[in-house]
Amino acid sequence: MGKGLIISVSGPSGVGKGTVLEKLKEIFPGIGHSISVTTRAPRGAEQDGVEYYFRTKEQFEEMIAAGDIVEYDQYVGNYYGTPSKPLRAMSEAGTDVLLDLTIEGSVALKEKFPEEAITIFLLPTSFEELENRLRGRGTETEEKISQRMNTARSEVKRVNEFDYVVINDSLEKAVNELVSIITAEKLKTYRNTGIEEKL
Repeated sequence: MGKGLIISVSGPSGVGKGTVLEKLKEIFPGIGHSISVTTRAPRGAEQDGVEYYFRTKEQFEEMIAAGDIVEYDQYVGNYYGTPSKPLRAMSEAGTDVLLDLTIEGSVALKEKFPEEAITIFLLPTSFEELENRLRGRGTETEEKISQRMNTARSEVKRVNEFDYVVINDSLEKAVNELVSIITAEKLKTYRNTGIEEKL
């Protein structure tokens, strides 16, 4: 059995990654999900070990030093990273894994897993729509919204570093396009070595 795909979806804050990923998990119920580690504070009803592993900056830096993080970066003043053990175990067992990573995270993941990693950039229909979504959360200060919008404008310039780009103008359409990408990747000949011998 071949290694599982490591599917990483990135995009600006507020683009709707969480909703899209939840729909993908409904379509692919057996897909693995590697929970990220972060030093940011929980939002709303978020729980440790469910949405994220919430750790202090000191704890996170200890994990880096111990080699327990596959990739990490800093975003809006907080660390985000992918713990290595669950991710490697799932991929080695042939389980596809779905990740929600920052731009830097996806780029680093692709460098470490050039064959297994599939990177997808989720774009908003416009920056105006993105700002409306951020305001709609009701959790961001004006300063944070401004900071996130500035970050988004610089992030979008890196879209060409990704394997695929999907515009989230309609949830159903975006999800269908992601399903098409995953299906096509799984059908690539190099992922199906020896299939002719089974005929």
